[in-house]
Amino acid sequence: MKKLLSILEIEMKRPTNYGWFHLMFVFLVILVTVFLCFKFKNISDKGFRRIVLFSWITMVILEGYKQFVFSYSLENSIIEWEYQWYAFPYQFCSTPLYVLPFIVFLKEGSIRDSFILYISTFSLFGGLAVFLYPNDVFIDTIGVNIQTMVHHGLQIILGIYFIVYARKKFNLKNFLGSTIVFMVLGLIAILLNCFAYTRIEEEFNMFFISPYYNCTLPILSQIYPKVSYSAFVFIYVFGFAMIALLIYAIGRGSLKITSLRERRNAKI
Repeated sequence: MKKLLSILEIEMKRPTNYGWFHLMFVFLVILVTVFLCFKFKNISDKGFRRIVLFSWITMVILEGYKQFVFSYSLENSIIEWEYQWYAFPYQFCSTPLYVLPFIVFLKEGSIRDSFILYISTFSLFGGLAVFLYPNDVFIDTIGVNIQTMVHHGLQIILGIYFIVYARKKFNLKNFLGSTIVFMVLGLIAILLNCFAYTRIEEEFNMFFISPYYNCTLPILSQIYPKVSYSAFVFIYVFGFAMIALLIYAIGRGSLKITSLRERRNAKI
């Protein structure tokens, strides 16, 4: 048992921003994204669901590994178990774990389309943010660093691929639906934070939107202590929605440009 635990927490020098480890995963994400968008652009719904299911299972397995590694310490051949509540898997970037199953199992329709748009806008933003500045997520355990890059890399891969695959459904109506999905997920985070406050001694701040602990996200950490909690929640939701809207606009514009090029090539 101790040998297995030692293997699971093999250490490495903590990766740096845009060092070899980071850039390796950037290259892999670009490669896989391009491959999916060209090879499986017109895949059947059944095939699409299989791709999503495989991605979800990969995320779940790696998240399970991370939770396990964070729950024990091995010092002087003594194993101590204690769950680290700060690592509870319900942060903004953890939401694909809960959203992807709806895309796999729901029937085609507006509700499923809203989940698809959530992954291709809100979730895509989360993955991009980490890949652009991953410094805070890197530690000295190689397995956890791999989990981090794969998880957030899949957010980017699936986000862009969903735009291409679901291009006919990539519209403002479904984007508004994705915003509702985000608001519901945020409400669940608030409820979890309130429920855990009197029951867990450690800091528990899902989505970094707890009414009891300061938000540590850039910019929002400066706003949190200066406004009422209800105002902060509004700013939080509005800010994320505006960034997601920007990603939606870029995706929508890219689809229109691609469509025009295909029509011109068809005429030639």
